[in-house]
Amino acid sequence: MKDDTVKLGLKPAGPATERPISIAIVAMGGQGGGVLTGWIVALAEAHGWVAQSTSVPGVAQRTGATIYYVEMMRPGAGGQKPVLAQMPTPGDVDVVIASEFMEAGRSILRGIVTPDRTTLIASSHRSLAISEKMAPGDSIADSSAVSDAIGVVAKQEIVFDMNAMAVRNGSVISSAMFGSLAASGTLPFEREAYYDVIRKGGKGIEASIRAFDAAYDRTTNGTDPEPTDAADTATPVAALPDSLRDKRANALLTRLRAELPEQAHAMAYLGLQKVVDFQDAAYGAEYLDILRDLTKSDSAANGAEHGFAFTATAAKYLANAMAYDDVIRVARIKTQSARRQRVADEVGLQDGQVLNTTEFMHPRMEEAASTLPAGLATWLKSRKSLYAWLDRRINKGRRVHTYRLTGFLPLHFVGALKVIRRKSLRHKSEVAHRDAWLADASQALARNYDLGIAMLTFRRLIKGYSDTHVRGHSKFDKVMQTTKSIAARDDAAEWAQRLLTSAIKDPSSKDLDGTIMTIESFSST
Repeated sequence: MKDDTVKLGLKPAGPATERPISIAIVAMGGQGGGVLTGWIVALAEAHGWVAQSTSVPGVAQRTGATIYYVEMMRPGAGGQKPVLAQMPTPGDVDVVIASEFMEAGRSILRGIVTPDRTTLIASSHRSLAISEKMAPGDSIADSSAVSDAIGVVAKQEIVFDMNAMAVRNGSVISSAMFGSLAASGTLPFEREAYYDVIRKGGKGIEASIRAFDAAYDRTTNGTDPEPTDAADTATPVAALPDSLRDKRANALLTRLRAELPEQAHAMAYLGLQKVVDFQDAAYGAEYLDILRDLTKSDSAANGAEHGFAFTATAAKYLANAMAYDDVIRVARIKTQSARRQRVADEVGLQDGQVLNTTEFMHPRMEEAASTLPAGLATWLKSRKSLYAWLDRRINKGRRVHTYRLTGFLPLHFVGALKVIRRKSLRHKSEVAHRDAWLADASQALARNYDLGIAMLTFRRLIKGYSDTHVRGHSKFDKVMQTTKSIAARDDAAEWAQRLLTSAIKDPSSKDLDGTIMTIESFSST
């Protein structure tokens, strides 16, 4: 038989059994994957090893994680440097570190976790994907398949809630993952060497070491350690704290305590915080005014016997209704220093480096006009030719470089329009819809307490802006009108919940339309 194999006279660089240690890290933005990678590389190089790291970024907004890959190897006896790979190869990875449970599952699907070689280190907590967040209801994926697979496909498994452990110790998850890596025994370095790497980082050293130690002990002993003194002395989050983030609005807390039932305090505090952050203290006062009036209706409907559930539910959904998504809010978020710092931490920005950020935006004339004062926006919309001319110039995709003044200043200006938001056309329409919604719920409350609460929860259907907001409004109107048509029935609250569930589950509205047809069939008889 003819042998066409190409044979080259190359001498091996080392023994045939010599191979690098390979580590794959899958982490989402803000979870310190880059920091952890840097620590591992620094650890190897401190011991004279040759180490190389690469990364492939995932898609933004939690539709994919960044894959960091590290290979390390001792140099040859003659000082030869090894040739290291840039990406993990299925069946040839020693350690896989996943910062979130479903990312561990994706690593298994990629084939980089194998029972003969791989140590899998994963946090058991969940960070929901965009597909899980899109539905207004519960669309969280079942993680049991991942749990079942881990015990089969990994040589060694280290799985626990590393995120919670890091938070308890005042640090981030990368420190906990580093501690578990040290305890796994997969790297030939002493524990003190890991400390040295953390100390050279220069930021949050004590907290990082606390989280590292907690994870190390948890990995070694198999049980969660007792919280450290630092964690014990941390101020617990009270049901109703004494202050808001905006200190100018603290006087509103006195009103909250005096005017609302105790059962609604915790939710009302969170709602007040959200509304004040969205606008200002005066807007927070309006929030409490509305809740006070709803509490009166609740009391008149024997709300005390129901634990004032109507008021507590209203506190949640009213805050969501008042803190709606608009272009002003989006612009403020994208130009906040806290967001820029988060991005800088995520990419591991070093001293002397410049951070460049690009925002991908596609505004429409509809959003731009709705930001204008109501009178001006109405006048502009009535000039159809002018409106269409403006839309052709505004309605296009843009890349906004927010690290440049030419990109930052326009967004900052739009965010500053917060001061006129309450005069805008968008705010006017939101208030009208909000008041009608609360009036319907309060009217239902007088005859059927559970139905009143169910109508409050319909607000779950309205989210976002642009087309998403329009679709949500359409579903809301269908659900509300159908529910009002059967409000006199004793089982109206149950049917209201079925309508809401149908609207949440099916983006195409086929399930909702089917439920409505069922209701119409028995309503007409």
